[in-house]
Amino acid sequence: MKVKSALKKRCEYCKIIKRHGVLRVICSKNPSHKQRQG
Repeated sequence: MKVKSALKKRCEYCKIIKRHGVLRVICSKNPSHKQRQG
């Protein structure tokens, strides 16, 4: 999980979602692409 100020999709499988008011990137294909805004 990387903590970034600006989230970017790193591949076509990345999805940006909002969970409890926090923006996150989840990726089914490559879990090392997970990010959260902070």
